[in-house]
Amino acid sequence: MRMRCSNVRLSAFRFFANFHAFSFADLLMAVAASLAPTVISSTAYAQAAQVAQPALAFTVSSMSVKAGGTVGQAQVFNQDDCKGGNRSPQLSWRDAPAGTRGFAITMFDIDAPGRGWWHWAVVGIPANVDRLPENASASGYLNKIGAVEARNDFDVDGYGGPCPPPGKPHRYVITVYALDTADLRFGPGRPALMFDHEINTATIGFARMTVTYGR
Repeated sequence: MRMRCSNVRLSAFRFFANFHAFSFADLLMAVAASLAPTVISSTAYAQAAQVAQPALAFTVSSMSVKAGGTVGQAQVFNQDDCKGGNRSPQLSWRDAPAGTRGFAITMFDIDAPGRGWWHWAVVGIPANVDRLPENASASGYLNKIGAVEARNDFDVDGYGGPCPPPGKPHRYVITVYALDTADLRFGPGRPALMFDHEINTATIGFARMTVTYGR
C-alpha cells in the first residue's frame, strides 16, 4: 500500500508539474502571438494611411481678378460699347496631375444667349509652364513659348474680353486643362469651339475659376 500511495503521489506530482510547465509555455506563446498582430496591424495601418492621403488639388488663381469677383476694366473688351484694356488675365496654376504633357486654357461666357460665347482658347502651353503674365495674348508671350490661340467669337485670334449686353452680369469660366499630349497640332485661325473639342479629348485634369462682369 505504501508503494502504491507513493506511486500515486509521484504520478500526481508529475502531472501537475507538466501541467504548470505547459501552461506557462502556452502563456508565453499567447503573449507573443497577441503582440505580433499588433505590430503588423500598425504597419498596415500606416501604409494604408499613406496610400489614403488625397492628392493635392489642381488649382488656378489670378492676380488680375479674384475667383468669384468682378472683371476689371483692364480685362474688358475694347470695341463697340465696351472700352476696356482687353488684356488677358494673369493666371497661375499648381499641382497638375501626373502625366501632364501640356496645358490649354479657355475662357467662356456661360450666360451669353444661344450656345454661349468663346472669349479665349489657347493650346500648346508647355508642361513646365505654370503661369501666364497679364496680357500674354497681345504681348507675344504665348507665341514665344510655342502656344497657339484660337479665333474667338469676336472673330479675332487671341483674347477678347467680356462685353455683355446691358443687364444682368454674365459669368465667365476660365479653365486651365492638363493634357496628356504636348501638341494638339492646331494652327491659328481655327475657331475656339474646335479647340475646345480637341482639348476635351486629351484632358486628364482641369482647374477652373468663375468671374463676372455686367454693364
